[in-house]
Amino acid sequence: MTDIPYCMPPDPNTKTPKYRPPAHACDAHCHIFGPGDKYPYAPNRKYTPHDAPLERFIELQKTLGLERAVLVNASCHGTDNRVILDAIAQSGGRYRGVANVDRSITDAELEKLHEGGIRGIRFNFVAHLGGTPDLDVFHELVNRIAPLGWHVVLHFDAKDLLEFEDLLRKLPVPFLIDHMGRVPVKDGLEQKPFKILLNTLRSLENCWVKISGAERITAEGPPFHDAVPFAQALLEVAPDRILWGTDWPHPNIKRWMPNDGDLVDLIPLMMPDPELQKRVLVDNPHRLYGFTG
Repeated sequence: MTDIPYCMPPDPNTKTPKYRPPAHACDAHCHIFGPGDKYPYAPNRKYTPHDAPLERFIELQKTLGLERAVLVNASCHGTDNRVILDAIAQSGGRYRGVANVDRSITDAELEKLHEGGIRGIRFNFVAHLGGTPDLDVFHELVNRIAPLGWHVVLHFDAKDLLEFEDLLRKLPVPFLIDHMGRVPVKDGLEQKPFKILLNTLRSLENCWVKISGAERITAEGPPFHDAVPFAQALLEVAPDRILWGTDWPHPNIKRWMPNDGDLVDLIPLMMPDPELQKRVLVDNPHRLYGFTG
């Protein structure tokens, strides 16, 4: 059996950012990992993270000046969503979640996830996490979550934006594309995958995009300023359907592990206008996730 690789650990020394987010600001893409003895990792996982438990995430949010969060259950936990459900239950309504499910889940179990604060499901299309899912299962589950008012989160590589453009146009629920579509900065703003992403965001009112993952698309490395024009271009097209997130603790980063204080300091570069900052950090995530705390 092939050894399962370990991820790089997150930077343990989070900087206090110069920028202070508005009240109720939300990290709309982050993960809780383990601890593995309480929340075991899936045996068929593609990577093993270092434990990044809720207690550490709470400390991180205090340092960054963030109050709300969308906890995305990462693939290394498989379809066991307990790690985020337990975190949401302790948050006083300040956290929501995105679950991993398969076709064996019952409607009653979906309802229970909804009661626990889940508002979407996620599919990985990226090659290093297994590639394209079974599309029959994908469409079946998307149709089943529609009555709950949920959305589907899509983790694509840039090339997938070319392959699945037609699929996106037929989705019956809101869909949210992670990490600016993982388009490489080195290929420029005129690259075809990014133009497709912009056009999809412009033309489909159920399309949302996260301006996260600067550390994943950068060509220059920290402090990742070369990703700013891509975020600005997306914001210009549909400011009411953009979310921002850290992606802490940054699983599967291969080269530049970011300091999350630097990522927060990208916010005023991406959107200097305080009203736009509030829209993206507070209003948009609240509209999609309905926080109560």
